[in-house]
Amino acid sequence: MSLSALASAAAQTGLEPTPRFPLSDGPLVIHQAVQPQHPFTVTGATGAILGLQNGSVEVWALPTKVFTNLHLTAEVAGYSVPIDLNAAAAAIDVHPDHTTITYSHAAITVRQHMFVPAGDENTAIGPMILFEIESIKPAVLTVSLEPAMLQQWPAPTFGRPSTNWVAMGSGGAFVLSTDNPENFGMVGMPNASAGIIAPYQERPQALPLQFKVHFDPKLDSQRLFPLVVAVSKRGEKNTPAAVAAMQARLSATANALPETYRQTRAYYERFFDRRLSVKTPDPKFDAAMRWAEIAIEQSKVRTGDETGLVAGWYPSFDSTRPGFGWYFGRDTLWSLYAVNSYGDEALAKQALEFLSKRQRADGKMMHEFSLTAEMLHGDLDWAKLGYEYAAADATPLFIMAVADYVRVTGDVDFLRAHWEQVKKAYEFDRSHDSDGDGVYDNSEGTGWVEAWPPKMPQQEIYLAALDRTSSAALSELATLMRDEALALSATAQAQHVGEAIGNYRQSDGMYAFSLDRDGAYDKTSSVFPSVALWTDGASLPRPEAMLSAWASHEFATDWGVRSVNDTAAVFDPISYHQGSVWPLFTGWVSLAEYRSGRPLAGYAALMRNVELSWAQDPGFLTEVLSGEFFQPLGRSSSHQLWSSAMVLAPAIRGLFGVEADATHRTLRIQPHLPPGWDSAELDNVRVGDDLYTINLNRERGHLLATVRSANKTVLCLSGEPDGDSKECRERATTLHTLSLPLPAVEVTLDGERVPEAGATTSQPRVIEESYHPGGLSLVIEGVAGSTAGLSVRRNSALPQGKGDPALKVYGAELSGEKLKVAFPQGSGFVSQPIRISWPE
Repeated sequence: MSLSALASAAAQTGLEPTPRFPLSDGPLVIHQAVQPQHPFTVTGATGAILGLQNGSVEVWALPTKVFTNLHLTAEVAGYSVPIDLNAAAAAIDVHPDHTTITYSHAAITVRQHMFVPAGDENTAIGPMILFEIESIKPAVLTVSLEPAMLQQWPAPTFGRPSTNWVAMGSGGAFVLSTDNPENFGMVGMPNASAGIIAPYQERPQALPLQFKVHFDPKLDSQRLFPLVVAVSKRGEKNTPAAVAAMQARLSATANALPETYRQTRAYYERFFDRRLSVKTPDPKFDAAMRWAEIAIEQSKVRTGDETGLVAGWYPSFDSTRPGFGWYFGRDTLWSLYAVNSYGDEALAKQALEFLSKRQRADGKMMHEFSLTAEMLHGDLDWAKLGYEYAAADATPLFIMAVADYVRVTGDVDFLRAHWEQVKKAYEFDRSHDSDGDGVYDNSEGTGWVEAWPPKMPQQEIYLAALDRTSSAALSELATLMRDEALALSATAQAQHVGEAIGNYRQSDGMYAFSLDRDGAYDKTSSVFPSVALWTDGASLPRPEAMLSAWASHEFATDWGVRSVNDTAAVFDPISYHQGSVWPLFTGWVSLAEYRSGRPLAGYAALMRNVELSWAQDPGFLTEVLSGEFFQPLGRSSSHQLWSSAMVLAPAIRGLFGVEADATHRTLRIQPHLPPGWDSAELDNVRVGDDLYTINLNRERGHLLATVRSANKTVLCLSGEPDGDSKECRERATTLHTLSLPLPAVEVTLDGERVPEAGATTSQPRVIEESYHPGGLSLVIEGVAGSTAGLSVRRNSALPQGKGDPALKVYGAELSGEKLKVAFPQGSGFVSQPIRISWPE
């Protein structure tokens, strides 16, 4: 391109303020006072804005960190003191389609609106920031930032980029150049002049880039001031022609902002049109369910024409790792149980396709894959770094996730297309049993733990449980593929592994953590046996002692479940694997308790995760918290994929008890509604290609499930959690009903609440629960000398009132519909048995 042509192109690439356009103000919003050192994340398929709620952010045009340390200062005419707006950050508003931080000062208000484009037809890429300014007099807003141009780990870095200013219309842009000619970018703003630009003669020093944005309230009150970025495309080199082309892209991005946002807003306004939503007596619970789906959606990242799920987001600060913002196998596969449950068939299929494309030749599934993995070359080769196939669990999880996807969607064509890959994954599991006991072990990578004192395990119960479940899943899939021999073989394998898991059970009823090559068990009590109960309630023989322990203070804090109990020799509450709290573990335990007929413990664990939706990164759940104090670990990814998934999976499959089997046109419904809920509604429950609305209503001694569809469909309802699946032979209709008996009496624990930051565990909990003819037995745990309250619900016509012989209570005091429990004196936590009986 000639110099004259370049000049002409540059002249047509101006940056101008954007006419103000409406932002969404829908009901799904989190409005909070700013907590300056708490993180927030705004993410999407092509970009991320990660930072602290004081407005200090870093901006990623994936996979490149363009700049960091955004800082705002205002100078208002007639007000001689510069105003540090980051120190004046007052409120944060999080919507599905955008997040706003409001900076409030007596002389000026600035709103920083941030979003990442979304929508199937939306071609815009990268993060978007718009500043809305209100001021009593003309003002200059100084937008400072540190240039970065750092590509995601493990790509090489090329030092701090050099910069030069180019005027563009009413504003301008900084060109960011690195020593790598294929890694350059641009950041620009309208109505702006450059701030500090050090002359060549100045001594070398790292100065921030500054935009001086000029605002006149008489002229600009109806305008927005965008901060837009662009980065080099694959194979594009830093030449005058490429810079001119980038200017054009930058200008086009700014000019298209109203339409880009309109499409993003429309996408999220229609988001729940075909995805599950719930309506219960608890609006906060309903909102948490929606936010969990949004969190998973905003973990999607696009590479080329592929879309996969990244594990988690968090500011990278001084590193090039934005939390776990790259693709992970096991994180995706655990999370797909939630995705299948809320009915996003397209996302589940995309994620499985992404992983299956990266299956190793011997059948092993990938563990992690950086966003820059395919950009590396020379001595820095992703395949040689040891990360991609480091873990052993993704391979059995892949089989399990495919089976769940096919079961929910009925997409047997997908199974046919990937059947060889599924079989290859199973063959890998079967051929990697280093001690010859017929159970998949840790010889091909880590199971769960990446470190364990005094030595790494040979065979974790976690991997053994996945082996059993994946073998059963393979049998199910082989039956669909009419491979009877493989189906029988896999069934036998599942039975064999199940027997081996039974041998992990110790004399006290607790299950060991692992089995060593010499046949000795590591008897550490852990959360990992709960994985055996993930898909059914009969795969962990005699689990009662473990279920009680998981619900007790030994494992359960007031904010979630620890990986090991607090008396274990390896216990360290701030370690990654030996005593910290993960919402993932809390979700495993919640569903295990539900499947085992202990809904009070299941609900308590579920609500710990629900409440975390508002605790740190608004709308999203963190990765890992201290096992001693209510506080996330310092580098915990604040927007963690599988943490949000563990709101959805235990709620849908446990609390509501809803699981689809599209291959047999059956919907299993076994609800455990909290006693305080009279009803609940689930909209867009997917069974194959059909969507249903389920209404659950208490009617005296029964719970009536009414299932409706827009069109006539063949559907069988089942109130049994497991059992042989049979072809549904019901006639097609739009209305299906199922009546389920309720126990005569239910109770719920009162006063469960979100702990204060830094709190230790102190709340009472139900650790045992069992019904028997004419009665309910409970064991309640609480701090010695304290009291706890429970509410009583009578589902049958039992008389009420204190001293009524029709309802007898032992171990607590009944007054009306309230039970008061007084815990014995002593120290620490103590337990109190309670028995409630009534005439049959």
